[in-house]
Amino acid sequence: MTPTRRIAATIASLAAAAVLLSGCLFAPRDDAGSPAPSRTPDATGVSADLARYYTQALDWTSCDGDFQCTTVTAPLDWADPSRGDIELAVIRHPANDGAPLGSLLVNPGGPGASGVDIVRDALGFAVGTALQDAYDVVGFDPRGVGRSTAVHCYDAADMDAYLFDVPPDPRGSDAWTADVDAANAGFAAACDANSAGLLPYVSTVDAARDMDLLRGVLGDERLDYLGYSYGTFLGATYAGLFPDRVGRMVLDGAIDPTLSSIDIGVGQAGGFESALRAYLGSCLQGRDCPFRGTVDDALADLSTLLASVDRSPLTNADGRRFDADALMMAIITPLYSQASWPALTSALNQALEGDPAAAFQLVDQYYGRSGGQYLDNSTEAFSAYNCMDYPRTTPEEEAAGEAQLQADAPVIAPYWFGPDVCDQWPYPPTGTRAPIAADGAPPILVIGTTNDPATPYAWAEALASQLSSGVLITRVGEGHTGYNKGNACVDDVVDRYFVDGTVPEDGLRCG
Repeated sequence: MTPTRRIAATIASLAAAAVLLSGCLFAPRDDAGSPAPSRTPDATGVSADLARYYTQALDWTSCDGDFQCTTVTAPLDWADPSRGDIELAVIRHPANDGAPLGSLLVNPGGPGASGVDIVRDALGFAVGTALQDAYDVVGFDPRGVGRSTAVHCYDAADMDAYLFDVPPDPRGSDAWTADVDAANAGFAAACDANSAGLLPYVSTVDAARDMDLLRGVLGDERLDYLGYSYGTFLGATYAGLFPDRVGRMVLDGAIDPTLSSIDIGVGQAGGFESALRAYLGSCLQGRDCPFRGTVDDALADLSTLLASVDRSPLTNADGRRFDADALMMAIITPLYSQASWPALTSALNQALEGDPAAAFQLVDQYYGRSGGQYLDNSTEAFSAYNCMDYPRTTPEEEAAGEAQLQADAPVIAPYWFGPDVCDQWPYPPTGTRAPIAADGAPPILVIGTTNDPATPYAWAEALASQLSSGVLITRVGEGHTGYNKGNACVDDVVDRYFVDGTVPEDGLRCG
């Protein structure tokens, strides 16, 4: 079994964290004016059957104040463009100094997070001022996501049922497994029925080819790119496909492309358990902490709470049941950043008093849910990408993963693995798991944070070592990703690399 749909979708929260944590929503200027003309498209080396995509003229329009928006046409199937077209939503913030070095594409992670939203709603969280000054900052929704041709599965009511209905039988029993399998099968069938033939073509390789199209139509000979979390896998995939078209690339919060879905799940469980220990160590020093004693004592009490709501779920005011899956999501969401730890303390205090409302606010933040509606399709797109990217696991791999999970994350383990929606997916995976060297690419910066819960530091070490030109930058600290998170050393390195082309020393450690 691979990680459950509820818990494994943990890489995609950078965009949500931007709104929750930074408070730095971009304030539009009054002098936006008309969009600047596009540069001449670059179709160098493109085959004749794809040239029309690379040479298309973009119709930029002013949008959301200081931004410019357009739509790019891409082939549904890169191997056979005759199958039809899809659309990619793109947003651009023109360089503040009026003389851009080029376009800087940004991806906030996921898979399933919206690059349009992160640039429009939290530009200052996505990139620092130096990069806003020097580059046209470009956000895009990958295929399957958001405003691009998107995966659609359920309406809000059915999505609530899928995510929050609690099977009546004990966790792990045959009847419980059958209920979850049936829910996954219904979800997968709805995604296929409502996505107009898109599902077989929603993969990271397809999205990387789309990204090269964006580079070409934006008029850039090389791709300058900043990818967070899952965006590091997208960027590394691009570098493997097009090493000669890589410009300046930073991969922050890296994913090891060799890992199976089981390995990813085990690594994240260990990462979140480590972050949970750090949180509890801090919590226990405060007056509001709901636990007492040592960190191990607090973990034991938290395990008791998880088991209690799993046996007897609480009921939220809107009727949703609050079981261990919901509590686990409420715990891991604020572990992405120390700034959110007080919100976790408040939610745990209220849950211990029988009120899950504050915890559900954290859960809803993760799922992009507000007022009973889902603001995006990130959960649906997450499943679509992962089910096509990751080969199915063997029983032997599953058994080894379970054993490692118990060793690395004993508190989280009982609620982490379960029936996987990908076992019910209507199309076989096309992705492979293998090292990416990108021979011939210029230096690529890989950033890892030592106690990153969602993308453990070891993954950054692995990716940097696989890339022929990888340069590892270490941020010592807590939380997910390293750039633009208050570490001046990391920020300075990234800014100088993008603006001046200065390549830092491999292995630089930023305390």
